[in-house]
Amino acid sequence: MSTTPDKTRLPRQLDPRKFAQKQIEIEGPVAFSDMPRVAELVLNPSAEVHVALAFGMDEQRTRLIKGEITGLAEVTCQRCLESMELPFEAELNLAIVWDEDEAKNLPKRFDPLIVGEGVTDIYTVIEDEILLELPMVSYHDHNCQSKTSFGDEGEAGEEASSNERNPFQILEQLKGSPKS
Repeated sequence: MSTTPDKTRLPRQLDPRKFAQKQIEIEGPVAFSDMPRVAELVLNPSAEVHVALAFGMDEQRTRLIKGEITGLAEVTCQRCLESMELPFEAELNLAIVWDEDEAKNLPKRFDPLIVGEGVTDIYTVIEDEILLELPMVSYHDHNCQSKTSFGDEGEAGEEASSNERNPFQILEQLKGSPKS
């Protein structure tokens, strides 16, 4: 088995079939900034995730990618709008296939990675796995306070309570007003 030295950046483009056939293992950092969809979500796009991938084949000669992605994303808490650290760990268990038909015939324990002839952008695969691992909405574990305000509390509170009593109050006013 062949490996890349630790702390070496992962290659962005590679041929997963050849890597699987040669049973290559690669490991190293990938910056959030190299993954545009993830970079939009994090406050620290220069931070890196650690990726370890092992390419190989199983008994049925299915080409596989197994691995782990670990990192710490700094995101915005959707309740208090302050930054928060969000550790994550994603596991990959992918089977390399040519098309959708081949993907349908895979055992349920594998997720399909449909690739064409030649090289694949492995950063896109890593980015997809990170997006699946991150929560859709992030909140602190403790009860942080919302910093959103919708005007003066006294006026808004009175108006809201009167609207709660009769949600059709505005319609009644419109119905009663003369047509011009």
